[in-house]
Order: sequence, then structure tokens, then C-alpha cells
Amino acid sequence: MKTHSTDPNRYFANTHTVENQPPELENINLFEQDIALKEAVEREGAGWAIDEISAFGQKVGEAKYIELGFQANENKPVLHTHNRFGHRVDEVKFHPAYHQLMKSSIENGLHSSPWTNPKPGAHVARSAKCYLQSQIEAAHGCPITMTFASIPSLRRQPDLAKIWEPLITSRQYDESNQPVSLKQGVTIGMAMTEKQGGSDVRANSTKAYPVGQPGGGQLYELVGHKYFVSAPMCDAFLVLAQAPNGLSCFLVPRWNEDGSKNPLQVLRLKDKMGNVANASSETELRGALGWMVGEEGQGVRTIIEMVSLTRFDCMMGSSSGQRLAVAHATHHCHYRSAFGAKLDQQPLMQNVLADLALEQEGSLAFTMRMARALDNQHDESEQLLMRLGTAVGKYWICKRTPNHAYEAMECIGGSGVMENSIFPRMFRESPVNAIWEGSGNVQCLDVLRVMSKAPAAVEAFFDEIDRSKGANSTLDNYVLNLKQAFTDLSNIEYRARNIVDRLALAIQGSLLVRNAPSAVSDLFCASRLTSNGGHNIGTMPLSGDCAAIIDRARPNVGC
Repeated sequence: MKTHSTDPNRYFANTHTVENQPPELENINLFEQDIALKEAVEREGAGWAIDEISAFGQKVGEAKYIELGFQANENKPVLHTHNRFGHRVDEVKFHPAYHQLMKSSIENGLHSSPWTNPKPGAHVARSAKCYLQSQIEAAHGCPITMTFASIPSLRRQPDLAKIWEPLITSRQYDESNQPVSLKQGVTIGMAMTEKQGGSDVRANSTKAYPVGQPGGGQLYELVGHKYFVSAPMCDAFLVLAQAPNGLSCFLVPRWNEDGSKNPLQVLRLKDKMGNVANASSETELRGALGWMVGEEGQGVRTIIEMVSLTRFDCMMGSSSGQRLAVAHATHHCHYRSAFGAKLDQQPLMQNVLADLALEQEGSLAFTMRMARALDNQHDESEQLLMRLGTAVGKYWICKRTPNHAYEAMECIGGSGVMENSIFPRMFRESPVNAIWEGSGNVQCLDVLRVMSKAPAAVEAFFDEIDRSKGANSTLDNYVLNLKQAFTDLSNIEYRARNIVDRLALAIQGSLLVRNAPSAVSDLFCASRLTSNGGHNIGTMPLSGDCAAIIDRARPNVGC
């Protein structure tokens, strides 16, 4: 009697069919699939760039391009302080994928386009491209941002800007470790932070000694340390150091004009929990030569223009991270079924997904409105709005992103914590923008500083909010109460986070009421501007069309 199969292939039978899993979210146009972004680009003045941005969106949405982000993060940069013959080189070597991403960003003008073609909407168009690129790989955006942000500060020293600006704005990426005179394109970094001071840069101890005549554009010798220098392979850095007449700003190249190695020496790379594709370092200046930028003793005033733009890019980067989270969460839940129904058709999941989408659209609207303010350099009210809005937005959007990332991961379930998915990298990246370029408390104190020194900025901010007056009663009441809070300045520093939270929500609500579909704006106001709204994601009141909000946010991949 036969008791078992004699088929030699019996152990190789398929155990199951893979089903109830979403397709990969790739080979799509990231711009065309983002309704809110398309509307914002048109609304904020960059309609002329739609075709260009769409072409970029098509490129970055390709599977092979998305893979570059994974490769760049799976292969950390490595520091080589000396070459094999013992010469000091201070060279950080990266995976080729990192260089491909840098090359793509620079060739597409993410580091320079508003400076080389300063037309209306230039900052909006550039921000849209950065927003798309950051969804693929955020870490390499650090040197791109610093290079972009260096131009206004450098222009304070026209003789230096005349030499350096053409190289900085060049669309040729040159990764080589050699003097600037041998390169056709350069990147610029920033070195402010020291161990004893952190954000308190006036406590910096690095010293600068004039080589000859002192003053702007003159050569100084710098001695000291920097505890956090990101992107140490940049070709030059804007550095703060104490000159005889106070804290000053200097442009310090990695190589001297005569071809010798400038003693700007990298001690070690930081071992970061996120942002790993980008190298960050501890660096010592052992007599490094640098040119003073701006007036002696005015270093903070000189470099603050660079800092302001890097903070804006933090807003943009965190908004981008939120879009990445929403796209993948809504995509997954559209395909995944549980308990007899698609996840995005189940009420509690709809509450969560719609809440995530509202957060992201509010962040995007705020960011792109600030990009338009950047484009209006000669409009005083727009610049005042930008001055206060950047501090508010950098605090709020970046602060909200880590929990937003986590909630999106939870929508995916157990697969959301697997390293071969985008979610662990997205989550590790999410706190970076909140902490770098001035953490939350620093931003709140900056808001208070603006309120004190430039009260017209507060007026400009509320003027922007009031553009929606009469369109939503919930928002009107919220703004009225917020204005009343400004009449009582007692214990204002203690209450600063509460004030800034409310400023952020008010301007986001105003922008959405004016520009987004009513399904979005009504539920945003009901869930965030009333006592009925919940503090945690997924606790919104039963008053909105969640399905419509989710459908607006979900990438359309032909299903």
C-alpha cells in the first residue's frame, strides 16, 4: 500500500500566493500625482515652471532613481584623514549613488536657480523641486541647501562674491578633492557650532587673527574648533570666529590659493541616527586661512541671512517628509484589506489617514506661501512676513513631523519597521530638521525677538491671516482669541510654545480656507481650531468628508 508521494518535486511546491499586498509606489510622476503641490506651484507664482517641474517629477519617480536613495543610505560615508603616503587629505568618500544625487540636484538648479534666474516665482519653483527630490533622499539636501543659502551672505562682500558666486551657482558638480582654481563648480558649507556654545554662537572661542590689514575681504588666520560641521567635503565654509573687534564671519576654503592644504582638519565623522548619507564632522582650524565676509564684529548679522534660508529649507524638507509618509500610507491602505474591507474604507483608518493628509497639506501651503514671500524681495510687508513666518514654520512643521512619520508607519503595520522599506529611513530623518538650524526653543525665542524688535512683522503676519476673514467662523473665532493673547505679554517666554503653536495653526487655517477644497479646510479648522478637535492623530470630530481628503492625497497609480 502506497503511503507517500513518490513525486521528486513534492517538497518544492508553492506554499502560497502573494496577495493583499500593494504594488511598489514607483515609476510614477511624483509631481503629477501631488494635487496640492500642483495647485500651490500655480497659486504662488511659478506656473511658468510647471513643465520643468513635471519633467523633474517624472525623473525622480523612476524606480532606478528611488533606488539611489537606498544605496546612498546603506553605504555610509568614510573619512580618510591621510592618503597612503601619509599626506593630510581630509577626504570623505561616498557611495556613487550619493554623487549621482548631488549631480542631479545641481544640474537641476536646486542649489542656485533663484540667484541665476531671479524671476517671479523662482523660489517657489526651486522649492517644488527640492520638495520632490527630498522624498527620494533627504540627507544630501544639506550641502545643497547650504550652497544655495550662502549667496546672500557672501554678497555682503562684493569682491569675494565676484570670484565665488559664478562657481557656487554653476550647474556642474565636481566631487574632486582639489583646489577651487581647478574646479568648475563648488559647494559651500557652514561652521558655527562649538562644544561650549551650541546655538549660543556668541560664546564661540575660535579666534581669527588678521594676516595683514584687518577688515572685510581681508585674509585672517583662524584657530579653534567646530563641534558640528556638516558636509565637510564642501569646497569652502562660512565660519564664525572671534576677531579683535568681535564675532565675525569668514569664508574658509579647504585648499589654499597656492594649492596647499588649508589646515581645516576633520577629526572624525559624527555617528548619526539618521541623515546618514550626508557626512557630518568635528573639525579643527589650525591656522586655517579665510577671508572676512562683511564687517568685523558683525558676524551674526552677516551669516543670519544664510541661516534664515537654511531654516526655510527645513520647513520644506519636513513638509516633503510628510508628503512621503502620506503617499505611502494612503497607497498601502488603498490596496490592503482587513476584516472584510479595504483599510481606507474603514472609518477609524479614514480618520487617521485624513488627519495625516490635513497635516501635510497645511505644512505644504505654509511652506509655499513663504517661498512666494522669498520671491518678493522688494516688498517690505512680504519680507516682514517671511521674517516671522520662517521662525513659526520651522518650529511647527518640523516639530510635527516625527509623530506624523510614526503614525504613517503604524498604518503599514509590521512591514513599516522593516529596513528594506522607506519607513525606517523616513522616521530616522524626521527629527533632523526640528533640531538642526536652531531647535524648537530657539525658534520660539526668535519669534519673541521679532515681536519685540519688529512689531510690524506681527502686523504683517496677522494681515496675511485676515485675508480669509469671514470665510470660516471657526477660524475667525480662533484668530480673535489669538489676537487677544497678544495683549498680555506677562510670562511670555514661558508661554512661547503655545503662542507659536497658535500662530502656525492660524496661518495654515487661513491659507487652506482661501485655497483648498472645503472638505480640506473645514475639517482642518474643526479638528485643530476648536476644543472638539483631538490632540492625537486620528481623533478628529465626525464632521468631515474623510474619503474625499484621502482621495485627494493618495497617489493615483491607475487603480
